[in-house]
Amino acid sequence: MSLLVDTHLLLWAAYMPERLSPIARARLTDEEQQPHVSAASIWEVVIKSGLERADFQVDLLELRTGLAGNGWAELPIRTDHALEVAKLPPHHADPFDRILIAQARREGWPLLTSDRALGRYGPPVELV
Repeated sequence: MSLLVDTHLLLWAAYMPERLSPIARARLTDEEQQPHVSAASIWEVVIKSGLERADFQVDLLELRTGLAGNGWAELPIRTDHALEVAKLPPHHADPFDRILIAQARREGWPLLTSDRALGRYGPPVELV
């Protein structure tokens, strides 16, 4: 089963796995699960790192290489993903989170997050 991981869980998995909940850790290490990183998450890290946000200061090449080396697949942003954003209710204004939800909806995958605000969207968002 494929799943999409939001940006904070992605960074925690890569750099601070102790911050992951036991449920998130189990989902990400289950060999039957295929974790995906969205191009939107990498873009978000690039932008927020450039704004010098402390929680986004990472080596991007190292991050991408590490994800690929640990079996994570990349999910590009496609036109159908962008069009799906228009169908979302305005529960959350963050454009990165909104595209992640849209991607998960279009792909039929769960979006794993710890962000309670995203939980208002319901499935496919899974609070872990």
